[in-house]
Formats: sequence, C-alpha cells, structure tokens
Amino acid sequence: MGGRSRVAAQLLAGQGFNEVYNLKGGIAAWQGLKAIGPAEVGMALVTGDETPAEIVVVAYGMEEGLRGFYAAMTSEVSDEEVAAAFIKLADIEVRHKERLFRLHRELDPSVPDVETFEAKIVMKVMEGGLTTEEYLEKNRPAMQTVPDVLNVAMMIETEALDLYLRYSDRMKDEKTKSVLFGIAQEEKAHLSALGRLMDKKV
Repeated sequence: MGGRSRVAAQLLAGQGFNEVYNLKGGIAAWQGLKAIGPAEVGMALVTGDETPAEIVVVAYGMEEGLRGFYAAMTSEVSDEEVAAAFIKLADIEVRHKERLFRLHRELDPSVPDVETFEAKIVMKVMEGGLTTEEYLEKNRPAMQTVPDVLNVAMMIETEALDLYLRYSDRMKDEKTKSVLFGIAQEEKAHLSALGRLMDKKV
C-alpha cells in the first residue's frame, strides 16, 4: 500500500542514500512516473550550531505539534482500539514535553516555569514542518480506513525518528547530540507499538 515502504525509504534516506523513492498507493499506483520530494524536509529548523537548550526548544515545539495531531486523530477514527492508541500516543508526547522541560531547566535554570518556557516556542509544528491542521488537511483523503490511519501515524513516527537522527548528526555539541539521539530512540519505540497494532488490524 506504500506506507511501510515509506518507513523503509525514510530510514534509508536518513542513512545517507541520496535517491530513495516511495510510491504512494504501493505498486498498484505505479504509472511509470518518477517520484520526487525534498530530501531535506524539516532540516531548515536547525543549523547545527544550536546549544543543547536551543535544540530542546525546537524539539518541544515538534512534540507539541505531534501531540496535537494524535489528539485530533482520536475524533477522526471510529475504531475504539485505534482511538485508544492515539490517546496513549498523545499522552506519551505530553510526557516527552515534560521531560524536555525538565532538561531545559537543567540547561537554563533561569526559566521559572513551563508557561514562561512555552512562550519561547516559536513553532508548534510536526516534524515535516507542517502544523497539525495543515497535515490533517493534506492527508485526510489518505486516511479513510483504520490501516490507512495507522500507516499515516507510522509515517509520522518514522519522519520523527529520521529527523532526530539527522539533527543529531548535524550537531557539533556532544550533549546536544545525545539529547537528540535519546529522543530518536523513543520515537523508535512508538513506531514498534504502531506496527504491532497494524499487525492486529490488517
């Protein structure tokens, strides 16, 4: 169907392969055309010179964007098990945000509370650079069935994993690298959970 192959394509692209393509709709959609897409999507959010505190601010905004997506998806699906999975994933993103705030407080003790910290968040976008609303509008036609919805969620988690790993590679500061790598490992666990749910539903 194209969803799992996109997971593979994102992972390959994150490992440095320069020409990786995924066909939306799978082999049934092939019409002989060459797929194209920006390999550096989302990379504009970082330069590589960020301090650990600055990269935590970027990550916090992306985690809030993803939490908003999962929260919105709970009302988009009729399958109770899938809705429950999205509620759980949204709650995990809340815990990610709490962990990132605590980390930021360690790095910058001058921030008194989470409200002051959130005022620093310039963008609350998902990993591809889209807001929750933009992502839903763009992808709603591809989310008609439970497997479709899970495919989209898996793609998002893969993009998150891929992006955090690429951010980590770009960083010069070792602590910043470590922060991003740790977040990437957690995204990998989310992807595994969605894969298990997909196996039950397909």
